Amino acid sequence: MDFSQVNFFAVFIASLSSFALGGIWYSPLLFQRIWMEACGLTELDLKAINPKRVFIGSFLLSFFIALSLSLFVGPTPTLGVSVGAAFIIGVCWVSSSYGLTYLFEQRPLKLFMVNSGYHILQFTLMGLVLGLWP
Repeated sequence: MDFSQVNFFAVFIASLSSFALGGIWYSPLLFQRIWMEACGLTELDLKAINPKRVFIGSFLLSFFIALSLSLFVGPTPTLGVSVGAAFIIGVCWVSSSYGLTYLFEQRPLKLFMVNSGYHILQFTLMGLVLGLWP
């Protein structure tokens, strides 16, 4: 598949879905406290970040992920193929890679669960969007 066959609208919406999911996943409503504790971060640490850099960077990386996923599943994937492939990528490639790193870094299991859970859901959601708008 080449770039002329990419549905950039679907890629953009998939990127937005990932961005929105991250906002909810790492918010006080869900896993912010667990994530901050497991990372060793404080509220002061979060206030010290450059939000423009973090949010623009996050969106651009989400766009890159959605674009590469779109190229991977092809121009007209079925919904099942798109969601299934994205889920498998999230579990087998992304989550497993986190697991390897976290084992060597001796990071807490709960941090692995929060971050891996987000990325599995992120990829699956992107696959859903790309499958709905082939």
